[in-house]
Amino acid sequence: MGPRTHRHRAGAALPDRRVDALVARTPLPIPDDELDVTVLYDEPRFLLVPASHHLAGKESVTLDDLTDEPFVACAGMAASWTGFWRLDPRPDGSPAPPGPLLVDTFEDKLEAVADGRAIALVPADDRRCTLRDDLATVPVEGVEPCQVVVATRSEDANPLVARFRASAKSLLVRET
Repeated sequence: MGPRTHRHRAGAALPDRRVDALVARTPLPIPDDELDVTVLYDEPRFLLVPASHHLAGKESVTLDDLTDEPFVACAGMAASWTGFWRLDPRPDGSPAPPGPLLVDTFEDKLEAVADGRAIALVPADDRRCTLRDDLATVPVEGVEPCQVVVATRSEDANPLVARFRASAKSLLVRET
């Protein structure tokens, strides 16, 4: 099974009834019209660049700093999901710079950034990005955060699902 098939299957696990709940970041990689989505907390998005990049080490960056930078994106994802993580369209309505460099997995995204082929936006708390010496994260000003959510099927009457959602809301909170 290739990476695209695996990713598709993971996103389809909730609607296909292979799992009863997902803890995920928004935007969800699956249609959410038949889901109950409970927001747990907002999570800022950070810029991910090679450690040697001219923006690495800055206290923060703005969209103006990113105007001509190529962004990487994961192949096979919905346009709304890809656009959110590529800042396309930009807050002023203009399209993102040409691209994107397409990769199959998040690990491929990290390698593309580390190799200097592109930059990326990532969730601030994604430890896969901060544990590498060849990558740097920088806060981005002026972009909406992603949200960490619990998603369940809206018609699911299983009391365990409701208890899981309530437990997640009380226990899976962002420390400030």
